Amino acid sequence: MQLMRALVSKFNVKRWVSNFLSRMDDTKLLQHSLKTKHAVNKVRQGIINRYTSTRNRIIFLDYDGTLVGFKGNIDDASPDEELITLLKELNKDPHNKVVIISGRKHETLQSWFGDLNLGIIAEHGAWQKKPNDEWHSLPMLNDHWKNEITSILNTYTDRTPGSFIEEKSFSLVWHYRKSESGLGELRANEIINNLRVLAADKGLQIMPGNKVIEFRNMEVNKGKAALNWMHETEYDFILAMGDDHTDEDIFKAMPNSGITIKVGSEVSEAKFYLNDHKEVRELLRSILAESKQLSL
Repeated sequence: MQLMRALVSKFNVKRWVSNFLSRMDDTKLLQHSLKTKHAVNKVRQGIINRYTSTRNRIIFLDYDGTLVGFKGNIDDASPDEELITLLKELNKDPHNKVVIISGRKHETLQSWFGDLNLGIIAEHGAWQKKPNDEWHSLPMLNDHWKNEITSILNTYTDRTPGSFIEEKSFSLVWHYRKSESGLGELRANEIINNLRVLAADKGLQIMPGNKVIEFRNMEVNKGKAALNWMHETEYDFILAMGDDHTDEDIFKAMPNSGITIKVGSEVSEAKFYLNDHKEVRELLRSILAESKQLSL
């Protein structure tokens, strides 16, 4: 108490207020430095102009939260007819290579997009499929850790109504979107704090996302997976869009010439942002419309 009183009495009220306001200014400067630009109007037209003036393009598209909105039941977020049409139109251009890059199971993405002849990266890079090719998983991955992590997550699931565990080939996901607001966040913080050391010992990452926490091998990374698709070809147009914490790895991996768009947030490694999946689709529609107009 004496030490605390000595610290408080060291400054007068003006000094305390000055320090507080100074820190607020520093915070605003940091926010401004991280703030991306809304990809509408002039920014959108600039993206469209770059697209139409190039001939060797690669487009990375996250799925949940980027191409579709979130659903309480993850199985309800299947692609609708409008999205399928958009992807077909993008992929029909011989100058485009379209890649869906998602945390979803590869079986799910295969059932949704297997007939479209797209590039697909599943489970954040653990599985990859190139057009006209079979699925391939990253070598040397293991899932021996799953039983222990699952048994611990089950205790949190039992205490959090509405939550559930999703098992993928090389990862586990704890979902709490359908849980009571506040309770899910509380349990998520407990999981992160209590399993951080155990996860590190087993060579795992804990990745918090939008109402989810994912445990996955450290070798799995969306950014590394995206780079693997670019090392054989030199592209003059690179576009990457995503909404999640895991998509920041893609944004960091992209070259300076790449166009990176964060969906739903202004603070990101991405250069631009869009508010939601509706604006993403609008941008893609505008790109296709302008491209068709020029080809007439």
